Amino acid sequence: MELPNALELSAPASPLLLQQSNSTNVVTPGWLQLSGHPESIAPAANGIVRKRVSGPTDSEIVAYGALSADPCASKIVPKYIGYREINGEYYIELQDLLHGFKEPNVMDIKMGCRTFLESEVTNKTLRPDLYKKMILVDPEAPTEEEHKAQAVTKLRYMLFREQMSSSQTKGFRIEAMKIKGSTPITDLKTIKSDSDVSQLVGNFLQKRRGVTKELIKRLRNMRSLIEKSDYFKSHEVVGSSVFIVYDDHHVGAWMIDFAKNKVLPEGVHVDHRKPWIPGNCEEGLLHGMDQLIKVCEGVYEDFK
Repeated sequence: MELPNALELSAPASPLLLQQSNSTNVVTPGWLQLSGHPESIAPAANGIVRKRVSGPTDSEIVAYGALSADPCASKIVPKYIGYREINGEYYIELQDLLHGFKEPNVMDIKMGCRTFLESEVTNKTLRPDLYKKMILVDPEAPTEEEHKAQAVTKLRYMLFREQMSSSQTKGFRIEAMKIKGSTPITDLKTIKSDSDVSQLVGNFLQKRRGVTKELIKRLRNMRSLIEKSDYFKSHEVVGSSVFIVYDDHHVGAWMIDFAKNKVLPEGVHVDHRKPWIPGNCEEGLLHGMDQLIKVCEGVYEDFK
């Protein structure tokens, strides 16, 4: 039997299982899942979610520990409860972002012009498997040389993937969303043009000017806090998302997903807006925030 309000997204969005006002320790009709990895999730107490991690030095444990200690960053991320070991498995415990919302509308937006680590694409080995993935999406995408080799490097494939979405131009892409009373929408990766992105955000906000105004306020505040945060000044932030949720009474927006954050090398400084050149560690996080705010402002004007 399908659970009401279940949001099962195969896109690589948030790996959190976010519980909606439920005090039991079983997965029930209040749960919304923003990932295709339910085996990594365990319910916790009311208002808390648990996510399986590799161990006490897991990258997200390190990230959330540092984020929670930063007076600016701590205001825009889920509250970090801590981590614990249960039956030999380690879990990070975080604030349940859907707690207190009733039948919420949810959107997950992957931030950045680059959503892969530089270390992921240093290998220059030609990959036939990635060539096959590329031609399944666009048979004309490979160059003549790549067609001849029937293989591409991982960097070439990852850049191709970013180009297929709004990531490279806008610094964000909408991964998935669910509107109250509708089934989840997960095939959004290729939404790219200005008009299509604006229409999608407009559909999500449903001509609700009050919600849109509050969301813009929150996003502007998030941007300001990121600009002031010592944590964000000292880290490369790859693959993080803006998680937006609203119902008839509340609006929320947070930054989530920090598994790929890296401390910047000594002497390297980023503004999170410059274009990425291999080695400069720029990822476009704030460029994406600028563009997302601009889209929401345009949608707000259209609602008049």
